[in-house]
Amino acid sequence: MISIPASRLAQIEARHAELQSAMANPDIAPERFVQLSREYAELEPVAEAAAELRKLREEAASLVAMVEGGEADAEMKAMAEEELRAIEGRIPEAERELALKLLPRDAADERSAILEIRAGTGGDEAALFAGDLFRMYQRYAEERGWRVELISASPSDVGGYKEVVANVTGQGVFARLKFESGVHRVQRVPATESGGRIHTSAATVAVLPEPEEVDVHIDEKDLRIDVFRSSGPGGQSVNTTDSAVRITHLPTGLVVSQQDEKSQHKNKAKAMKVLRARLYELERARVDSERAGARKSMVGSGDRSERIRTYNFPQGRVTDHRIGLTLHRLPEILEGPGLDELVQALITEDQAARLASMESGG
Repeated sequence: MISIPASRLAQIEARHAELQSAMANPDIAPERFVQLSREYAELEPVAEAAAELRKLREEAASLVAMVEGGEADAEMKAMAEEELRAIEGRIPEAERELALKLLPRDAADERSAILEIRAGTGGDEAALFAGDLFRMYQRYAEERGWRVELISASPSDVGGYKEVVANVTGQGVFARLKFESGVHRVQRVPATESGGRIHTSAATVAVLPEPEEVDVHIDEKDLRIDVFRSSGPGGQSVNTTDSAVRITHLPTGLVVSQQDEKSQHKNKAKAMKVLRARLYELERARVDSERAGARKSMVGSGDRSERIRTYNFPQGRVTDHRIGLTLHRLPEILEGPGLDELVQALITEDQAARLASMESGG
C-alpha cells in the first residue's frame, strides 16, 4: 500500500500557498507571472488531493481520540467507531489518488502528434488494413475534437495506403495515442479470396509527439536537400516543376520525402515538420532508455517491431496482447468510438505499473 508522509503533504500545500502569494504581487514581471501560473496550474489538482488526504487523516485522528478517550459515552463511541471505519475505508483511495497525481508526467503528453501508418506484410490486404487504421484514428480524433491534417500519403492501387502520415492536433493527443505505436495485425478473408481462406496481414503504426521549434535544433549544414519532379500513380507527372523535396539528416541518416504539395516551399516545410518529430522521438527514446535502464514497463516499449494488437474479423474481436485484453466489438472499435476503451485500459495499466514501481521503490 502507498503511504505518503505528512511532511510531503505539508510541502505540497506550502508550495501551493507560496505560488498564490507570489502571483498576487502587483510588481511581478509578466514573464515570471506566466512561469508561476504554469506551475500553479500543474500543482492545483495535486494540492487539492493533498488537502483532501490531510483532512481525512485529521478526522480519523480525532475520531480515534474520541474512541480511546474516556470522556464520550458508549453511544457516542459507537457512532465515532462507525464513522472512523467509513473514513479509514476512504483513506487508501485518497492515497492512491494523490500518488497518481504525483507520478512523473511525460513532458510530451499534452502535445499534438505525428501519426505514421505503413502497410507491412500482406501486400494489397496490408494496404487496405492501413487505410482502415487511418480511418479509425480519424474518427477517434473527430470524437475528441482533434484535427487531422494529412501530411503525405502513398495510396495503393486497390485502395488503402502503402504509407500515410498525418498531423493530429489538439489537447493531450500524444497522451492518448502513444500506446498505439507498434505492429497491428489483421485476420480476415480478403475480398479477392475466392476460397474463403483467412489471411493474416500487418501494418505498423508510429505516434511521435510533435516538438516545438525550441525542442530540436537542426543545423542547416547537417541537411542534404534534393529536389525532384513529383510523380503520380503509374509514373504520371503530377506537375512539371521540380517541387518534390527529399531531406536527408546526415548525422542520423534519417530521410524524409514530401511531394503532395505543388509548391517546393510547402513540401520542404512539411518534410521538416516530420523530420523534427522523428529527431525529437530519437532523443526521447535515448533519454528514456538511460533513465529506465532500458527496462520495459508492463505496457511495452511501443517499439514498432512489437506486435501489439490483433483484429480478428471472423470472430469480431480485438485483442491487445500487452495487457491481455480482448473486446468482442471489432466494428465499433474500427469505427472510432470503441477505441477509447482500449486506450483507457492501456493508460490505466501503465499507471498501475508505475504506482507498483513507486511502492517498491523501483
